[in-house]
Amino acid sequence: MKFSKTKIDGVIVIEPRVFGDHRGFFMETYKKSVFANNGIKEDFVQDNHSRSVKGVLRGLHYQLNTHPMGKLVRALVGEVFDVGVDLRKGSPTYGQWFGDLLSAENKKMIYFPPGIAHGFCTVSEVAEVFYKCTGEYNKESERALIWNDPEVGIKWPIKDDLIILSDKDKINPGLKNVETDFVYGQ
Repeated sequence: MKFSKTKIDGVIVIEPRVFGDHRGFFMETYKKSVFANNGIKEDFVQDNHSRSVKGVLRGLHYQLNTHPMGKLVRALVGEVFDVGVDLRKGSPTYGQWFGDLLSAENKKMIYFPPGIAHGFCTVSEVAEVFYKCTGEYNKESERALIWNDPEVGIKWPIKDDLIILSDKDKINPGLKNVETDFVYGQ
């Protein structure tokens, strides 16, 4: 596997080695020792799988530090634009975002550590996203950042009027009002 650091500390793009032939392909998507040797030492305790149609934007979600949750994200079907926003106080990249296309074809994955708000937008007709989590979902510590905060300035690949949001994701706060208890480096 190839592990590539991004401009946001702890956010890592992973490209698995794919062995393909006339039968299809095989690849390892997670191996604890390899991940640990590349800086991802957390244990994964929950798996999530979602299906979305074109234009669906899920996010930008995170959990408070009382129930921290890192995510290892990949697309099993279709293509999504996957994004993380740094919400760790004191981070040199606080409020900045990183995004990349994840698809069934490119087989890339992204790891977002706790303290990074995560979301994705479906750019293909349908997409299925699978992610491993380092913490279990906790409703009381669930928080979110609004997807279109001009202060963050995410460049989503779908026009705003074609974005489909849940009712909850329509009313999330902007960066100036977001609740975060993560401190960079701790």
